[in-house]
Amino acid sequence: MAEPKIRLGVAPAAGTGPAEFAGLAELLEEAGVDSLWLSELVYAPEVDPLIGMTHALARTSRLKVGTGVAILPGRHPVLVAKQLLTLAGLAPKRVLPVFGLRPARRAEHELFPVPDGRRAAVFDESLTLLRALLEQEEVSFSGEFFQVEGARLGPRPAKRLDVWLGGTAPAALRRAGRLADGWLGSFHTPEQARAARIAIQEAAAEAGREIEEDHFGLSMVVAAKGRPDELTEVAARRRPGTDPAELVPTSFADARALVERHIEAGITKFVIRPGYSGDYRDFLDDFLRELAPLQN
Repeated sequence: MAEPKIRLGVAPAAGTGPAEFAGLAELLEEAGVDSLWLSELVYAPEVDPLIGMTHALARTSRLKVGTGVAILPGRHPVLVAKQLLTLAGLAPKRVLPVFGLRPARRAEHELFPVPDGRRAAVFDESLTLLRALLEQEEVSFSGEFFQVEGARLGPRPAKRLDVWLGGTAPAALRRAGRLADGWLGSFHTPEQARAARIAIQEAAAEAGREIEEDHFGLSMVVAAKGRPDELTEVAARRRPGTDPAELVPTSFADARALVERHIEAGITKFVIRPGYSGDYRDFLDDFLRELAPLQN
């Protein structure tokens, strides 16, 4: 059996707006970084993930670009499929979509409207329709929320476009097993990540599916200038009772040790984000020295 591919990508620091984002993709490609990941944060300076992906892909030739994560329920899956197929056609093998159930910030929930109490059901149906649109030349679909007749969106990429999901709750892990090609978690200890991976694999097996062993990822914040109170609060809210050092390392040496433990737990893809502001080149230098060598 081939050795799973270990890959590490990066994300911009919190608060990175368009002015700071411009030129970042070229910097990462010149440095040999595998991938760039963009979060969906509306009431914030961050660039829109799909527009940011388009910009980054247009300015590079090798860098892969992903969403980590974008919200699917509240968007029409036909329009999302068209956007992804367009990007995949313009930048083959470099588009990495990851979707989630709801925004992390409650104030943004209303921006992705779904029928009351039906967000999970809308997500399931959206994913089913989205996958069909990405894989089939023509799609007719009749569901509870979406009806499509003879939809033809144009050429599909030669390499199948994988769709990954985020999420932590048991229902989210089961959904990933039933409907996704991979999983990108966050704020997990190695032990928690291992348990999530196993739960996803079990759900996939129950659905008669199999997820490739190197399609399990983790987003990790490195707070190398001290763990901000806000980040500590997020970690405590996401994982009550868990040592924050197991979730948010405060040095790149600690981050490397934590990534190595996650690799032992069966996690193979990583998104590393600075938990501090400042010159991104400093973060990148540390990332290239301490973490990039873990790739195979």
